[in-house]
Amino acid sequence: MPTKRLSVVVTRRLPQVVETRMKELFDVTLRDPDIAMTRDELVRALADADVLVPTITDRVDAGLLAQAGPQLRLIANYGAGVDHIDVGTARSRGMLVSNTPGVVTEDTADMVLALILSVTRRIPEGLAEMQAGTWRGWSPTAHLGARLGGRRLGILGMGRIGQAVARRARAFGLQVHYHNRRRLRPETEAELEATYWESLDQMLARMDIISVNCPHTPSTFHLLNARRLKLLKPTAVIVNTSRGEVIDENALTRGLREGSIAGAGLDVYEHGADINPRLRELPNVVLLPHMGSATLEGRIEMGEKVILNIKTFADGHRPPDQVVPGML
Repeated sequence: MPTKRLSVVVTRRLPQVVETRMKELFDVTLRDPDIAMTRDELVRALADADVLVPTITDRVDAGLLAQAGPQLRLIANYGAGVDHIDVGTARSRGMLVSNTPGVVTEDTADMVLALILSVTRRIPEGLAEMQAGTWRGWSPTAHLGARLGGRRLGILGMGRIGQAVARRARAFGLQVHYHNRRRLRPETEAELEATYWESLDQMLARMDIISVNCPHTPSTFHLLNARRLKLLKPTAVIVNTSRGEVIDENALTRGLREGSIAGAGLDVYEHGADINPRLRELPNVVLLPHMGSATLEGRIEMGEKVILNIKTFADGHRPPDQVVPGML
């Protein structure tokens, strides 16, 4: 007698090759159109599905999980970050949570360097001038930016992505410094030529560029608050491709407007798509729509990890990328 296929609900559109493979393996409900599910739609999905495949745009909190049907046993997140999922409540209700770690490392690290270059070399300003047709020719003093070679880069969070950023930074001649909750092994530090700072405050005060690469947890919420942002040199630049909640966005905006912070490159925001409108007005800020991991290759690899987690679970085994409460 054939085994009943798992009922899988996917909350957003995924690359076609991923959706096709899911349809071959599972009884899958795909999302069309590609917009975030409402709360009511999520409730209905949890009531019927064996497996939910959410993304960062879905808030899977305790109240939502309380309305899940008894058959829901796996939340296979499409993405590495799981701060939008109440992992502890899910486990207490007998649901496993998995994610897709490691897939976005190289793509996100590429975007960090792209933002650093964009801000320090004033690339968006030059692009805007060319698109507007106002460029009148080369000038010795026009669009003067800053040279990267010899500058100090302070990496906040030295996990997979932070280390990938460090490797790229060395190629640009940047001096690599970092703050992390745990110091790296000596051989890793030596390979990266990275200097460890136990004190975040002391590191911030001495860096030319800060790259935020730590996850959002209760301990990192507003880690870069108003007091710490005031420690930065007025020539310093901040880049954030991790989680917007790590930076006090209002305090950052004030610093950029006042000139106590030279510039910022942001791919994530404290309140998601609800961005401080004053940030949009500033010429020393580069804003991107959360596209740090947006490569076709990366999105397909994420989908493949989701499928592997579901298939392993369906075969009666622990998903290889199971998230344990408190591990992130």
